[in-house]
Amino acid sequence: MQVACTKNPEDNVAKTVSKIREAAHKGAQIVCLQELFSSLYFCDVEDYENFKLAEAIPGPTTDLFQKLAAELGVVIIASLFEKRAEGLYHNTTAVIDADGAYLGKYRKMHIPDDPGYYEKFYFTPGDLGYKVFQTKFAKIGVLICWDQWYPEGARITSLMGAEILFFPTAIGWSMHQDEETNQDQYNAWQTIQRSHAVANGVHVVSVNRVGHEVDMKFWGGSFVANPFGKILFKGSHEAEEVTVTNIDLKKSDYYRTHWPFLRDRRIDSYAPITKRYIDEG
Repeated sequence: MQVACTKNPEDNVAKTVSKIREAAHKGAQIVCLQELFSSLYFCDVEDYENFKLAEAIPGPTTDLFQKLAAELGVVIIASLFEKRAEGLYHNTTAVIDADGAYLGKYRKMHIPDDPGYYEKFYFTPGDLGYKVFQTKFAKIGVLICWDQWYPEGARITSLMGAEILFFPTAIGWSMHQDEETNQDQYNAWQTIQRSHAVANGVHVVSVNRVGHEVDMKFWGGSFVANPFGKILFKGSHEAEEVTVTNIDLKKSDYYRTHWPFLRDRRIDSYAPITKRYIDEG
């Protein structure tokens, strides 16, 4: 589901609850929310007041979603601004099983610092490592937005047994750039994530927000790709949408057998990947 947000967190949460109910009514089993769904994307500025948006995890929002998940029988993947301790904050996603059980959380590992995305001001990099969660319907891996550009995170999470990779996201276009640049950026974003599906033989689900916020137009375009990178669903760039896409987990075995990338990995040769850069000297 992809939605637009307002300045009022209570309104955003209420809308999200309504959309989760809609998804469940349509037959959804796993519902993934966009990154930082309960607020505007506040990282476009460095403002100490925005720290007041953070909450504990588990906390009030996860409590609400635990009850909702149990009522509807759905898994909920909820991206939140976590206050871990005084002065210590993370960009975190909580995973709640279909019986309402809190399964744990993943803290965003890669933190950007770019014009319009001043996340290093707010978030400490994740220290829980990469995570998988055994839900009622699938073993899932969760990575968050900027993580999606790094093949290492997708690979490690897949090697831990993830059957589906979920990417809660908040990314958009500057209101001051041309349409060709917009399309190049979206295509690059989609392509890198489709490549994770292909390289790891898993489904990828990427969920972005829509709407205009200050100088940013969030480009939506949420999508689901199968283990060969085929797009099973693509959302619009403008509209709020709640869509259910059927995923056949057996496809991973088929594609991994016929395109055996995991079998042919040369793990004995990959030690240099842990270096920042490989200098000739």
